[in-house]
Amino acid sequence: MDSELARQIAQSILDGFNHHYDLFQRITKLAKQRFETADWEGETEARKERIYFYDNRVDEAIENLKNSFDLSVFDRNLWQEVKRWFMWSLYEHKQPELAESFYNSVFCRLFDRSYFNNRHIFVKPSTAIDHLDMDDPAYSSYYPDSQPLSDIFRRIFQNLNLNRPWANLERDIQLVVKKFEPYTLSDEKPLPHRRLEVVSALFFRNKAAYVVGRGVIGLQTHPFVIPILISDDFKLYVDTIITEPDDIALIFSFTRAYFMVNTRVPAGLVSFLEEILPTRTRADIYTSIGFQKQGKTLFYREFLHHLKHSNDKLIIAPGIKGMVMTVFTLPSYPYVFKVIKDHFAPPKQIDRETVKQKYQMVKVHDRVGRMADTLEFSHVAFPIERFSDDLLEEIKNTIASSISIEDGFVIIRHLYIERKMVPFNIYLDHADDEMLRGSVISYGNAIKEMIAANIFPGDMLLKNFGVTRHGRVIFYDYDEICHMTEVKIRAIPQARSAEEEMSSEPWFHVGEDDFFPEQFEHFVINHPKVRELFLKHHGDLLSPSYWKKIQSDIIAKKRHDIFPYKQSLRFCNQFPDRYTELQISN
Repeated sequence: MDSELARQIAQSILDGFNHHYDLFQRITKLAKQRFETADWEGETEARKERIYFYDNRVDEAIENLKNSFDLSVFDRNLWQEVKRWFMWSLYEHKQPELAESFYNSVFCRLFDRSYFNNRHIFVKPSTAIDHLDMDDPAYSSYYPDSQPLSDIFRRIFQNLNLNRPWANLERDIQLVVKKFEPYTLSDEKPLPHRRLEVVSALFFRNKAAYVVGRGVIGLQTHPFVIPILISDDFKLYVDTIITEPDDIALIFSFTRAYFMVNTRVPAGLVSFLEEILPTRTRADIYTSIGFQKQGKTLFYREFLHHLKHSNDKLIIAPGIKGMVMTVFTLPSYPYVFKVIKDHFAPPKQIDRETVKQKYQMVKVHDRVGRMADTLEFSHVAFPIERFSDDLLEEIKNTIASSISIEDGFVIIRHLYIERKMVPFNIYLDHADDEMLRGSVISYGNAIKEMIAANIFPGDMLLKNFGVTRHGRVIFYDYDEICHMTEVKIRAIPQARSAEEEMSSEPWFHVGEDDFFPEQFEHFVINHPKVRELFLKHHGDLLSPSYWKKIQSDIIAKKRHDIFPYKQSLRFCNQFPDRYTELQISN
């Protein structure tokens, strides 16, 4: 076997990854400039563009391989040697885990799935990534025992080197210290060791830059996130400091767009974030900072591990069956699996490719905390003995063209995976008065926030929403979504007679893109527990003028501010007398 040929192939793949990472970092680094210049449209386009980078670079790497080497026949021994050379090349690499995932992607697009095994791809990681950032640490440390806390935060903000004047930095420092200082105190004598550790790079998303850090007081850790915004007169100001773990977790939620954060050693940054995000897996964290392909790799490894250490059966997901997707789950696993059905029952008039386009639309869009991110997989093998009888019969009847059964496995050619949530209609059946009120308000807010972000949900029936462990209502049925600008908002015409008014069918023409907000009351919120609360808190959603105003704002490129934290946490709401001179959105 030609060892030199194997080395050249391995190097070609690694060169492809390095090129990808260089381009990825280039667009990520420019996030700072886009923030400083308030280039929000540029931010939107860069976010979408970056998501496509990976697949484009994999295709490019494959093209380079085919042009340079004869790979028409699979050589088992050659590719085992290629993998070894690739692994040795990662010895001092700063992103070895990402490079392994890139290698897997190249190999899996080149060859049949029967070759996807430990010998040819990195099913398990081959390199240790702990302490990769020793020479390039992810964070800087500050010590409040040697100087006042106000001086430390002043240094933190000044070290950001943002090319934009501050509206009132001293005021912001005072408020940050006021909120965070209690976490730095201790009843112990002598005082425990204290330090602040702050990620060296800013986290950019939408119209905000986030400082992420933690206070370490003895053996205790207190995370914090500080959002920095730009006022209407283009000055920087600190919007708040967020210290509660659940609030911080929501900022890094799977329902949000991915952050742009400049990092040379992703593993070091992820290790830091793991400590302040205990409810987020490593896969979640890689995904949240834009490395969604690495998130998929880790997710799949975690899933294989779960299968090995569980014995329950895959079942049809609880709730009303959808018309477009067959949905199943493992009761012990916090995710659901969704496969596009072979046939859609009336009145659905879309095809498989359109459904896939809708899901891709959500992937690249700002999900504003109200739409679940999905993981898309191909050729996933499930042990057939893990299927319940009911589910096996269901998939044979509804997704036969998407499955094959081989050697004791059910192979699903294409599926989506989403975080498991309680369907909203089921949640309501068991909700007490407080849960009911909170979820109905959240449901209305979800619709308002989605349409403000130029997403028209389409089918807004309660069954198409889920409730997270935080009690947030999230939309997860995407086959009818479109942009708000594509919808024609109409008022229901006045009936011309009593017969028309009593008719079960519309007495007026309804176009394919028409939407009548007044129908909410009759078709969407007819649940007896929901209607009164919805009308009290979100009655404006029944008004065509409300929807038309949102449409006109979108057309005029007026962006509605949707914060990933509670409005009550904002300094301008906690200390309104301190913000009278600042021109900010509220």
